[in-house]
Amino acid sequence: MNTIIIEDENLTAQRLEGMLLKCDPGIRVLATLPSVAESVQWLRRNEMPDLVFMDIHLEDDLCFKIFELAPLTAPVIFTTAYDEYMIKAFKVNSIDYLLKPVNLVELMAALDKYKAIKEQFSKPDFNTLLQYIGQRAPEYKTRFMITVGTKIRSIETSEVAYFYSDEKITFLVTQEGQHLPIDFSLDKLVTLLDPQHFFRASRQFLVGFSSIQAVLTHFKGKLKLELAPKARHEVFVSGDRMADFKDWLGR
Repeated sequence: MNTIIIEDENLTAQRLEGMLLKCDPGIRVLATLPSVAESVQWLRRNEMPDLVFMDIHLEDDLCFKIFELAPLTAPVIFTTAYDEYMIKAFKVNSIDYLLKPVNLVELMAALDKYKAIKEQFSKPDFNTLLQYIGQRAPEYKTRFMITVGTKIRSIETSEVAYFYSDEKITFLVTQEGQHLPIDFSLDKLVTLLDPQHFFRASRQFLVGFSSIQAVLTHFKGKLKLELAPKARHEVFVSGDRMADFKDWLGR
């Protein structure tokens, strides 16, 4: 099996290569690449490996940029210290997501998973492959840690009515009407929350289904939302999101 390691920490890459050889002496590591730029260049110039091991944070950018710039069709096992990118990882060619420090047992299980999938798909159609992998339900955020003065609170996602952005600060609004600042942007929250329950209505608002009390037609064909607790600003569904919003309401 031919593989490449995309990892910006040299000692970590060496450790991973040693562990791979313990798992399977037949594995050949063709290259160790520390950056998006070098990875893209290598992938454009060389034959596709059988498997890729990839860290999330690289020298020059997040690894997801590689998928935009290079024809990467090989399955990927992510090895990272950050669990917040798990959902995004499974939207690309990921077959597993290992948190650092990677241990030998988890690595062997990931390789066994790759081999099992390879056997099932003799000529892998990766759209079908990812659909097969996607049967594993994504893990969405279930609670938020909020600092209020000197106290730290844990708020269940089920207690959240909606989120909004004001003056470059993101606020979480509880069902009891508390407005609490959080350290996540709305763009980040979209990747962390279950899309069955939350919808990005506009650049300013990410609304929970249970918070919507009424949907009103507005002039120029806009939709206006009445939320509970009542929002401090008027809430409209952006024109480019209206069709998706109606589909979301009817799920």
